[in-house]
Amino acid sequence: MGVIIIREMVGTSPRSWSDAARQAVATASKTVRNIKTIEVVKSMARIEDGEIVEYQVEVKIGFEYEG
Repeated sequence: MGVIIIREMVGTSPRSWSDAARQAVATASKTVRNIKTIEVVKSMARIEDGEIVEYQVEVKIGFEYEG
């Protein structure tokens, strides 16, 4: 591996924190090649009427520089 670029984003899911991380990677993969790492920085959830309605993870996604 050469140089790794890190980008931060928030993934969301109605199912789980791990699915929210998967969603973040899937979304990033649409425009970024060579994703190599993901770090979950923070886990959060949105609550409505005492129930979790959305899981959220703040992640750092690392991808290899191609320049």
